[in-house]
Amino acid sequence: MPKHDLDAIDCRIVAELQSDGRLSNVELADKVGLSPSPCLRRVKRLEQEGYIQGYRAALQRDRVGLGFSVFIGVKLNGHANDCAMAFEQTVVEMPEVVACHLVSGEADYFLEVVVPELADYQRFLVGKLLNLPQVREVRSNIAIQTLKSGGPLPLEHLKTAMGARTIVAE
Repeated sequence: MPKHDLDAIDCRIVAELQSDGRLSNVELADKVGLSPSPCLRRVKRLEQEGYIQGYRAALQRDRVGLGFSVFIGVKLNGHANDCAMAFEQTVVEMPEVVACHLVSGEADYFLEVVVPELADYQRFLVGKLLNLPQVREVRSNIAIQTLKSGGPLPLEHLKTAMGARTIVAE
């Protein structure tokens, strides 16, 4: 298991912020049982150490005209590092690609692509993705309905890993 330096209060802070990133520091402090100053210090430390990557609004894709989601398995022509790195650099710059994962199995990468509709996906596929020299094969899976997306990370393992660690309130 990867090493982490989160105590029980840190875990409560990140859980609360995952649930509502717009909590004021005073509200957050109250929820995790700290006074505002130490709570703010902890949040700043969690940000500086990279536990908290940022804050953003979660948008309803349909409402902003991006109701067509496709999951694409991509196989590359070869497995040389330069081939993979060139593919990765290009794909992460494509605004339609909201997630890119290096995977094991039949595909080399899984992409999540969001566009307004099928015609836009066709333009993306033919005009961008299939034009990449590294791409050998793609398999598209169109999302019919999204039941859950962008949910909070499951942090239960942190509580188990902490075991009997004691917390001293600041």
